[in-house]
Amino acid sequence: MSNIVVKIISQENVAEIFKGNADRIYGIIEDSFKKYLRGDIIMPDKISQIFDEQTQNRINCMPATLIDEKVCGMKWVSVFPSNAAKGIQNVTGIMLISELETGFPVAVIDGTLSTKMRTAAVGCVAAKYLAPSRVETVGIIGAGEEARMHFTLLKHLFPTIKECRVSSLNTEIEQGFIDKFKDIVPDVRFITCDNDSHKCASGADIIVTAISGQSPVLKAADITKGGLYIHVGGWEDEYGVAQKADKIVCDEWEVVKHRSQTLCRMYKEGLLKDEDVYANLSELIAGTKNGRESDDEFIYFNSVGLSYIDINFANYIFEEAKKRGLGKDIVIAESNVVDYAALIM
Repeated sequence: MSNIVVKIISQENVAEIFKGNADRIYGIIEDSFKKYLRGDIIMPDKISQIFDEQTQNRINCMPATLIDEKVCGMKWVSVFPSNAAKGIQNVTGIMLISELETGFPVAVIDGTLSTKMRTAAVGCVAAKYLAPSRVETVGIIGAGEEARMHFTLLKHLFPTIKECRVSSLNTEIEQGFIDKFKDIVPDVRFITCDNDSHKCASGADIIVTAISGQSPVLKAADITKGGLYIHVGGWEDEYGVAQKADKIVCDEWEVVKHRSQTLCRMYKEGLLKDEDVYANLSELIAGTKNGRESDDEFIYFNSVGLSYIDINFANYIFEEAKKRGLGKDIVIAESNVVDYAALIM
């Protein structure tokens, strides 16, 4: 028997791997969808244990396999919107991957930072195909870590952004968002919106809702001609927002419609049909469907989070950690087999 060695890769290690390397983040997203289109993915259903229907506090188990890479893994991620009121992060997780020659586990990786990057990067990749021809103004409802990650990756993708409006229930958190970026990106004018969704969203080229609540904060009246709406979490917008859309695009509609997001609620209530969803993001990447066709279109993008993207991130992180000597190797079982059954007796 060989030693079973697992590499423990921390959040600090993950940050080191992606430091100054935002383009690689987008690349992992597109590569994931291409693998899915080639049939190089096994993706069982996500298991979600919901502990509070009102807050949607939950822990998800998200498994997937990358067939060609011979890697199987899962993300174990908790989403606790109620944490926001406590002033602590609401998304935490770890990722586990195993190789498929022996089935041995090979790495345990921080999944908290990876989840934030993956979530924002999926929206950014969608924006490559769906944003107006020139992006200058973004409106972000929410001012926490996920909102900040969205701004970071959007600004990297669209250096033309000149104005960022920020709306939050807490004006101090709005100002905290601005304080983190105002010196780093001095070419952007930041505007606090004092929890006014119309001020934040109206006329914006890209709107993002990155909040932890379960109520429709984005209103249909906030939506003007053109623009892209990136819907990040659960129930964040009035049904009328989707009903105004010229195109609705999802990361994967068949997965989205069985969850608890706005589009899912509409589908279950008979207000949205399969044929109302224009495309999956993979179809835009493959070129089988057009993205934006006019700057006058208002486009609604909804991602639910796909486990094979997480495992593609995990595998990339593991390979980079090995190359760079990052992480800590832990022997969890030695080749010297001990008869533990006898010891227990």
